[in-house]
Parts: sequence; structure tokens; C-alpha cells
Amino acid sequence: MTPPASYDLVVVGGGINGAGIARDAAGRGLRCLLCEKGDLAGATSAASSKLIHGGLRYLEHFEFRLVAEALAEREILLAIAPHLVQPLQFVMPHTAGLRPAWMIRLGLFLYDRLGGRMTLPRSRAIRLGEGGLGAGLAPSFRGGYVYADARVDDARLVVLNARSAAELGAEVRTRTELKAGRRNGEEWVLTIRDVARGGEQTVAARAVVNAAGPWVQWVLEGALSEPPRGRMRLVGGSHIVVPRCYDGEHAFILQNEDGRVVFLIPFERAFTLVGTTDVPHQNPEAPPHAPLDEVEYLCRAANRYLARPIAAADVVWSYSGVRPLYDDGTATASEVTRDYHLVVTDADGRAPVLSIYGGKLTTYRRLAEHALEKLAPWFPDQGRPWTATTPLPGGDLGGESFAELVRAYGGRYPQLDAAWLEGVLRRHGTRAAEILGDARTEADLGKGFGGGLYARELAYLVEREWAGDAEDILWRRTKCGLHMTDGQRRRVADFLKVVA
Repeated sequence: MTPPASYDLVVVGGGINGAGIARDAAGRGLRCLLCEKGDLAGATSAASSKLIHGGLRYLEHFEFRLVAEALAEREILLAIAPHLVQPLQFVMPHTAGLRPAWMIRLGLFLYDRLGGRMTLPRSRAIRLGEGGLGAGLAPSFRGGYVYADARVDDARLVVLNARSAAELGAEVRTRTELKAGRRNGEEWVLTIRDVARGGEQTVAARAVVNAAGPWVQWVLEGALSEPPRGRMRLVGGSHIVVPRCYDGEHAFILQNEDGRVVFLIPFERAFTLVGTTDVPHQNPEAPPHAPLDEVEYLCRAANRYLARPIAAADVVWSYSGVRPLYDDGTATASEVTRDYHLVVTDADGRAPVLSIYGGKLTTYRRLAEHALEKLAPWFPDQGRPWTATTPLPGGDLGGESFAELVRAYGGRYPQLDAAWLEGVLRRHGTRAAEILGDARTEADLGKGFGGGLYARELAYLVEREWAGDAEDILWRRTKCGLHMTDGQRRRVADFLKVVA
């Protein structure tokens, strides 16, 4: 009988934490398998506010360690993924009767300093008529504050971590589900199932990382038959996308009467992203969606500030996700900690399983380092931490800025649409050369599906980034679906059925 394939580490879950851990582990020389039952970033990790930020509001809950770590990670991600992570100004209009001015100034003072050395500009008070930063707001808002954070395409951040892991030797399998596992001496024996084709396979691993997000408890207690560890609290969050409701490339952070904040963020050139909500979510198997009451909540929160109101009828896209937070006993969903907890269980020192509770998109890289530290007793020869200084795929700009990269490619491909070319560079950075190749005109890019998607990029997403269906391509690997008609989206789906 052929022995099962053997790994040092099997990582269950292809969200940001799983992909980040697989990348870090592979770079330290560990044999790693990453398995995801759906698509990479197919659940929580593609349903964020798409921000790389310290979390200004977490200071109100005295989460200074988390904010400091997140601010430091923001700087690292700006450096290792300069094509994907963009600096972004946030404007906070001052609102009488909510947080007092002294509290906001104190919070911003701490925010400017907690993370150590910063490359982004520090916060300041502003008059909202200055430099167009009040554009789109009702004229009653005259003053406020501006500070800096960053934005990111969350799903692409996951995919690029997985791509890096694979290039370092990790095996990445999407549509692959962990069915069951048991300890056998010093290792785990795991049964994994190909969701698409139905076949099963047995693999062995010295350790398991349970990064299944909302399904962490099911993996631990169901598939691995481990006793319950840690406490999880599922919190749903919805976002809506509307046509651009103000001019300018800055974002707004708006205080709401319930004490929460709502973001308005420029999105995909022609749109504004509005989010998020915080509501209890009970069943991880129930597909999250943006119900009408949450859509109306976001519209009301925005309309307290906007000169031109938005309504549910304006929404062109919405999405929801389930945050798998560590249950710290807090009464309300919006106050539950966003910090992470790593729990290791073993059998008398053998065959550990590490389960991840909570976490933020921004701190995934540091979480991965902490995970490898937790597993160090079983892997004493693992390499040293390395991900803080090594660019993600496409981020090796050779010391140039993203703007310089855009100019260079504009000169190399003068006949291609400049806005489209910049979008491809945002997605792929220097890897865009693998897609563009010798193309000189739009016709050289292959069949055009609409929304800025051409056959060359589609083929790359399937062959190099594990895209399997239209949803993967139109809403995660790209956001081209937002710029398409229903008919164009169907043509992408039909094309993939033919070439699959």
C-alpha cells in the first residue's frame, strides 16, 4: 500500500490567516499543505471594509496592544505590497453631542505614535472647506480632523499570500475539505475530500493549523474530535456599494448616534463603499447577506452627513461576512475584541493542533509569526521570521513608487487604456508583465468580456491563481463584475464552463 503523502504542517482554511501562515511556514522550510473547502478568501476575508488600519475606535476599548501592532503592520504592508496597499486620507467631521473634541484629539495623538516610526502623515484639525476635503458633506459640517491609514483589495491580499506560499514549495488546494482526522503516534492522519470531483485522500502531518474562521469549532470538535477550546462569537457585518456620492480620493469616518462609526471609501473609481454593521450571527452555515434593515442603517448613518442622500435603491452591490471573533464576554457585538487568540492542544506533547480565534486583516502577518512561535517546540529547526521584509508577489518595485511603475508601463504600452492598465498593475504589480507580454493593442489581450476583463488575464487567474468559476474571477481576483452587465457576467461563466 502506498503510504499517505506526508507534511510537516496541514493548514485548514484559505482565508488571510491560513494563507499567511502557509506562506510563512513554507519560507521557513516546512513542508506545508493548505486546503480550503471553497475558494481562497471565499468567506470572511473578502468581506472586510478593505482597510489596512490600526483601528482608531479600538482605543476607546483600551486595546492599545492591538492598535500598536496593527499600526506597525500597516507600515510593513505598505512596504511589501506597494501595488496593493494604498495610503488613504480619512476625514472625520466633528459632530456636536457625540464624542467630544478633546477625546478625538487624544485618540488621534495616540494613533499617531503607538505604532513607532510612521511614513504616513500625522493627523491634524481642518476646516472642511480646505482642499475639497468637505466635498459632498452637508454645509452644516464646518470642521473636523484628518488622519492617514491605508486600503487594500482584501481577496487579492489572500491570493498573493497563497501564490507566494506555492512558489516557496507549499501545496495549495482549493475546493478541498477536511473530512476527518485522528492522531497516530507522532502525527495526524487526515482524510481530505475533493469537493469538485468527490474523491478522497489520506495525508499525514506532524501538526495541524485550524484557520477555518467561522468553522474553527466545527473543525476542532467535529473533524478532529478534539475537546472544545476557546470561545467564539460570530458577528456579521454588511457593506453596500453605491455610485460615487462625493468627489475626491479621501475617505470619511462618520460617527453614528449608537456610538459606532461608518466608513465611506472611494471604490473602483466610480463608486463609494459604505460599511459596516455589527450584528450577532448564529449559524456559520447560513450564507451571510445584507438584509434590508442593515442596508437602511448604513444609508441613515451616511445621510446624517451627506449633502445628497443615498437610499437602498442606489445600491449596486452589497456583501456580508461573518467575523469569527474571540468571545471576551462583551455585551454588544461592536465592542467584542478584534484581537486574536491562538490555542494549542496536543496529546502528551504529540501531534499538536493550533486553532485561531479572532484576528484582523491588518495583523495577519504578525499572527502568522506568532503561530510559528507557538509551534516551535515541535519544529525547533524552523527558519527565522522573514516575511516583514520580503515583498509579496508583484510588490518588488526595486525602490520605485507605484506611480513610477504606472508611468513605466504607460511608456511601454502606450496604446493600452491608461486607467485599465493602472487597474491591472494594482492587481498584479510587476507580475502584470506575465499577463501583458508582447501586447500592443487591446486586440492583443484576447477576447474582451466587458468591465475591463480580457482573456489573457482570465487565463492567468485560472492557471496561476486557482480561480475556478466566475464568482472567483469577477468578485474576488478582480472586481470586474461591478463594471459589467448581467449578460457580460453570464458570458464569463459560460466561457469558463467551456474551457474548464
